Amino acid sequence: MILAKVKGNIVSTQKNKNLSGQKLMIVHPVDLNGNLIGKKDVVALDRVNSGIGDTVLLVQEGKAVQQILGNKTTPAHSIIVAVVDSIDVNKHTP
Repeated sequence: MILAKVKGNIVSTQKNKNLSGQKLMIVHPVDLNGNLIGKKDVVALDRVNSGIGDTVLLVQEGKAVQQILGNKTTPAHSIIVAVVDSIDVNKHTP
């Protein structure tokens, strides 16, 4: 799983029939402090009703996405599975 920040949403009137009714979001990986990592955004299915500015957990693996959706024909690689409320890191771990 990857931490990511939701940057926007995608509206599409023409799309694969298996994506019909699915919410698509633009997300970008972040570190534990919320800083952007890398230069590439990712398009992800949103199953948890996240919004722009939310920090989310992102799964990027086709088989996991297929299992979550219960459909092997949906053309998807990334899916948002949780909205992160807070992050608490113990910096004194031995």
